[in-house]
Amino acid sequence: MTMQLHCFGESGNSYKAALPLELSGQDWTPVKVDFFGGATRAPEFRGLNPMGEAPLLIDGDTRISQSGAIQQYLTDKTGKFGGTDAEKYDVLRWVLFDNHKLSSMAGMTRFLMNFLPEDKRPQAVIDFNLGRLQTAYKTLDDHLASRDWIVGDGVTNADFSCCGYLFYPEPFGFDRKAHSNINRWLGNIESLPGWKHPYDLMPGSPADRA
Repeated sequence: MTMQLHCFGESGNSYKAALPLELSGQDWTPVKVDFFGGATRAPEFRGLNPMGEAPLLIDGDTRISQSGAIQQYLTDKTGKFGGTDAEKYDVLRWVLFDNHKLSSMAGMTRFLMNFLPEDKRPQAVIDFNLGRLQTAYKTLDDHLASRDWIVGDGVTNADFSCCGYLFYPEPFGFDRKAHSNINRWLGNIESLPGWKHPYDLMPGSPADRA
């Protein structure tokens, strides 16, 4: 049975689920969530996911939200991207780091800087977030100084989590060229067979609303 991932192209959190789905060779299809049209607040979507968030994975009778939980479900299902038994908690540690320090800040800051009308953008909040993001970028860049992947010798959910927002072109305080180790690591991800940019992997992009 084909799995469905309710997602949208602008969502880095959705990308964190869509990319391992694609690279693990699963039979899946993206279902566009019209986030900017208020779909996640609609009763129909809340009936599927009371948290009102994307991504949402539907696999038969199984429904899972939250990108980290979806990643673990795919690892349990496919045996891929979880690291070795000795590495699994290190993978989880970086997934949680990303969720709390990187993607949470990057996603909100990108939204405030690009998807709100200019006169509604809270500059003081943006500036504060940008400062926190620089610390997170440095932590990741330093960790990658002598490594090809965040954990172990191959790509894991740690990589899929931490890269979730870093391929997007909109400004949110991330300059790929200013972080040489992150830049190299992102190149490693781009070189994986089947890799796709979030706007190519999932439906929806800012161009659709231009």
